[in-house]
Amino acid sequence: MPKTQKGKAPEKVVHPYSRKAAYLAREDLRLKRKQRQKHDKATRLSNIGEKLLWFQTHLDPEKKTYTKKDACDIIERYLHRFDSELEQIELMNGIKGRKGRLHGARENVIKQTIERERADYEGNGFEMPDLINSKHLNTFRDWTGDLKKLPNIKLRKVSNKGLDGKKEQEEEVADDNEDDYDDDDDDDEELDETLLGSDSE
Repeated sequence: MPKTQKGKAPEKVVHPYSRKAAYLAREDLRLKRKQRQKHDKATRLSNIGEKLLWFQTHLDPEKKTYTKKDACDIIERYLHRFDSELEQIELMNGIKGRKGRLHGARENVIKQTIERERADYEGNGFEMPDLINSKHLNTFRDWTGDLKKLPNIKLRKVSNKGLDGKKEQEEEVADDNEDDYDDDDDDDEELDETLLGSDSE
């Protein structure tokens, strides 16, 4: 009697409208969503890491503390980081006889990025490492660029709102002080004249 081959039973075909088919479809969507979220998180962390490394390399090693004005100056430099690249693109596109724009996609991405960052800076605030707090500044200086240690770095939103107003207020206070000083001089002169008049009597 011939031996029957023992092997795996053929897999049953899943009916497309069965509960198992619906479960498999949901599971597939869940795995894809999880993978997409993982990829988005890695991209976001990478972008934040690049930004923080830029700020770290542009810190003044002599400075122990930073004011809000100093932080705004660094942000302005950060917003102009693409200037040389944009100039190169303009030079390449300025060559006579060239049809179409070279690196147009890259140029658009740069301009959109700058516009978005400028809007944040002039609006709710541009997110940057906290340089104003000396403790957080020291932690940031010691950071080695490891993305796993990003949660240890404190971030702060800095806006240029109120910076110009603060300068104007300081100027107004200085003007008021000068006016008060002038008024005091006038009062002293009036007092001297009154005293001289009483002495002559």
